[in-house]
Parts: sequence; C-alpha cells; structure tokens
Amino acid sequence: MRPWLDKLYDASAWLAGLCMIVVLIAVTVTILGRLMGFPVGGIDAYAGYAMAGSGFLALASTLKKGEHIRVTLVLGMLRGARRRALEIAALLIAVLLAGFLAFYSARLVWQSWAFQDISTGIDATPMWIPQLLMAAGTLVFFIAFLDEFCLEILGKRRQESTEDLHHE
Repeated sequence: MRPWLDKLYDASAWLAGLCMIVVLIAVTVTILGRLMGFPVGGIDAYAGYAMAGSGFLALASTLKKGEHIRVTLVLGMLRGARRRALEIAALLIAVLLAGFLAFYSARLVWQSWAFQDISTGIDATPMWIPQLLMAAGTLVFFIAFLDEFCLEILGKRRQESTEDLHHE
C-alpha cells in the first residue's frame, strides 16, 4: 500500500505543478494579448482556477514531506507518552477537519453539476470542472492525514520536519 500512497502524493504534486504552468501560460498570453492588441477574454479566470487547483493539489505532498508550518512550542516541551498522545490527538483532529473539507468540497462539485452552475465571467465555465481540482486536492490531503495518523498509531511516523531538525 505504501508505494501506491507515495505515487498518489507524487501525482498530486505533479498536477499542482502542471496547474502552476497553466497559470504561467495564461498570464503570459494575457500580457502578450494586451501588448499586441488581441483580446483574450476569460483567460484570467482559468489562471485563477489553476492557481486554486495548484494550492489544493499541493497540500498532501507538502504534508508528507514535513513542510507544513507546525507550532511545536508545547510539543517540544513534552517527551515520551505525553508527546505521542498529543501527536495522536492533533492528527485525529486534522483527519476529522480534512475529512470535512474533502466531503464538503466533493459536495460542492456535485451541487454545481446538479444545478448547472456556471462562472459569471465571459468564459461561462461550468463550475464543477475547476472545482474538481479542489475536491481532488482535499481528498488526497485527507488520505495523507489518515496515513500520518495510522503511521503514528503504528509507531512508524517520522517525528520531525526538516525545519524542526534545523532548530534543535
């Protein structure tokens, strides 16, 4: 299962990177359009969709690489069973919050599809299409937190992020 999960997190990170490339292309086309006098209406909306997609799709990979910002003031004062109990409690809360985020993101996609919601801009994009990126990103983020929780319960979780190692 570990190789499959690692591939899932990597794929999500690659998709986030592709979204950033779409942002770059969209902004470049917009700038060139203004300079050369040809209209590119609606492309800024796609840049926005791609930017949001990149943020959500990068969440899981960032978490698994230990690059999320963590406040470790209290955690740093604890050792042994107390530290582990706090880690488990924090991860359980994170799993629940990420689960709610994934559920409601997926629900938003479904509602946008069911109500045939479209963007208000000139592009008139069906909103469920760009919202899929958010829902996919939050689902993989939920899976990553569940993974971290299970690893902590099994005693196999990496304890410190790269930032923690630099400050100790």
